[in-house]
Amino acid sequence: MVMTKRIERATRSRLAKRRTTTIRAAAARIPKVASAKLPEPKPAANRAEKSAERRAAIVAAAMDEFIARGFAATRLDDVAKRAGVAKGTLYLYFKDKESMFEELIRTAVVPLVNRMAAPPTITGPVRDAVERFAETFIREIVSTRRGDIVRLIVSEGPRFPAIADFYFREVVSKGMAAMQALIQLAITRGEIRQRQLAQFPQLVVAPAIVAVIWQSLFARHAPLDALAMFKVHLDLIFGERSKT
Repeated sequence: MVMTKRIERATRSRLAKRRTTTIRAAAARIPKVASAKLPEPKPAANRAEKSAERRAAIVAAAMDEFIARGFAATRLDDVAKRAGVAKGTLYLYFKDKESMFEELIRTAVVPLVNRMAAPPTITGPVRDAVERFAETFIREIVSTRRGDIVRLIVSEGPRFPAIADFYFREVVSKGMAAMQALIQLAITRGEIRQRQLAQFPQLVVAPAIVAVIWQSLFARHAPLDALAMFKVHLDLIFGERSKT
């Protein structure tokens, strides 16, 4: 009886060892799969910077194309090629050519106009503030590629009223409001006698617009000193400065 139990225990032990050996052998035959490495997350700041750089490159390319070809003739394919991106990439940033042009205005012109339209600190004659306004316009618009944008609006705005409306809302209306405030202050101080001028700030800035158009059409024939012309214009409005 005792002998029988010993034989049974020995048999169960051998069977258990055999099963363990079989399982280990089978496990050894299973190919080991290396766990996939998760990609390291890129810093959000870097992605944002690259996206901003790509957007700026597209806007710069758009400016080149719009100035060279005009709004109507500019093609998104050409903008993409100049920017060095796929055409599909443009649609990650802009829905169409019009929104791209609007972004060009926002980045190239609006910040300047906002600075010009900010209420100045008047410590002397209002005329001085108007002259500074004119000097900034002539230096930063007439003599730069921003002037080309203004000329594009003048030439193609009638056919594309949406871009003219946007330019008026974001640029012209702000500049006119700032000039109107200066004119009204000058009238209040007695520097301008013609009170109706406050209704027509366009009359004050008219030489700046003339300078923009003249620069593109006739400057090679008759260069124009826009600032000198503006000062003569202000003499007509404010009266000539005292020579003493």
